[in-house]
Amino acid sequence: MVPDDLRSTGRDARRFTLMALLLAGTALAAPLPSHAQTVANSTPPGVVAPGTATTMPAISDPQTTGAVSTDDLSPASDEDLVRLNRREPTLDGLRTRIDPDDDRAVGVRIGTFTLRPEIGETLNHEWRKDGDTKQNRGYLETGIRGTLTSDWSRHALTVTGAGVIQNNISGEGEEEPRADIDAELRLDLWDETIARLRAGYSFYREDADDPNAISNAKTQSGVNTYRLGAAIERDFGLIRGSVGLDLERQTYGNVELENGTTLSVEDRNRNSGTLTARVGYEMSPALIPFIEAAVGRSTYDLRQDTLGFERSYQSYATRGGLEVDLGEKLNGEIALGYETYRFEDDRLSDVSGLSVDGRLNWSPQRGTDVLFGLSTGLDPSTTAGVSGSIDYTLINIITHEMRSDLVARLSNTLTIRKYPSDSRSSDETTWRTGAGLTWDMNRYLALTGDVSYERTTPDVGDATDITRVGVGLVLRR
Repeated sequence: MVPDDLRSTGRDARRFTLMALLLAGTALAAPLPSHAQTVANSTPPGVVAPGTATTMPAISDPQTTGAVSTDDLSPASDEDLVRLNRREPTLDGLRTRIDPDDDRAVGVRIGTFTLRPEIGETLNHEWRKDGDTKQNRGYLETGIRGTLTSDWSRHALTVTGAGVIQNNISGEGEEEPRADIDAELRLDLWDETIARLRAGYSFYREDADDPNAISNAKTQSGVNTYRLGAAIERDFGLIRGSVGLDLERQTYGNVELENGTTLSVEDRNRNSGTLTARVGYEMSPALIPFIEAAVGRSTYDLRQDTLGFERSYQSYATRGGLEVDLGEKLNGEIALGYETYRFEDDRLSDVSGLSVDGRLNWSPQRGTDVLFGLSTGLDPSTTAGVSGSIDYTLINIITHEMRSDLVARLSNTLTIRKYPSDSRSSDETTWRTGAGLTWDMNRYLALTGDVSYERTTPDVGDATDITRVGVGLVLRR
């Protein structure tokens, strides 16, 4: 688990790199198994495998196309008839052996599980412009990623994890470590009833451009997020229903100031809980309209923040939408609704607005996958008298297989941050675009190249531009 306070970047870099090398060594030292699952492992991050139903996990924000990243680390879903950990087909009671012409990494067999680890090292350069201030840095980025899937005749367990550590080698700029791990246990109960148990952890360094970031800080706060969830789903024939409870805790590490002192932001630590109920009607196997309602509460550790505001709040949401499953060509869902966040402090305005959430996977032709994602969420503020903003995020990722060993990827993200009309903070828009190539030299080694650009434009103030380029190697097992 990543420690709460990552102020000592060099020490964490050495620990992370050592862990990565140990995992890589273990993977390479393991003997090549004589059998493994035939499930494809080539689906790019952020793209759900065609034909796989989803429960709309939170959409991540891709900036580059590196093979090792923390994009979309939510556990893979295997609803209805699609099982990602389905047992392999057998012939005369023996498992099908590996196809020698298949150039995909086969993973490591561990009992009834299959582990697919990846480790990557990239050399990057970043140019940053904040108004009239310019800054650039060169840095090494070490990434590790792995997926552990069960092979059980009943039930299913999937664990996914990834982490990135950065080390500056030239110039100046804040390093941005991040990590994610998620686990989901699916329990196949009785009479078309399914239970899901989830747990997860995430870490990231708050961006200097974030509205809640501390100005003139040398190192921004490290944000830890702990997640627990449980849900039960039942198929009543044409009617489908589900009820779920999600719990989350967020903690913020100290901020290191330029004068060498530290600033505590523990007044931002909070616990959140959300109860969600959903009912859908199967018009056909391909079309299922649904309605959904959610109620939640977030409670801060400290009743008042350092400015004397009580920022605990309650949330309410209703939405209606449509699930679509047209096979490999088109699948996903889209929902429209309304969300309200009501704060305990009367001086903080309620934050309300239209919500748009969805995820669609489209495959216009063989070898080409297109992802469209929409998400809506609240970003609580730390500014005096400002409650927070509603953030709308639109994501588009296009993955094209130019050859069997060469994959191109283009990603675009648009985030619109809207504050209440009486807020002192100004709205802002962030656009990110990235493009890259992944060349599989063999089933175990890949060469990657990426370029990305990001621009943040507030209604009031200077714009921020960030350009990144990188090239790296990825080792798979």
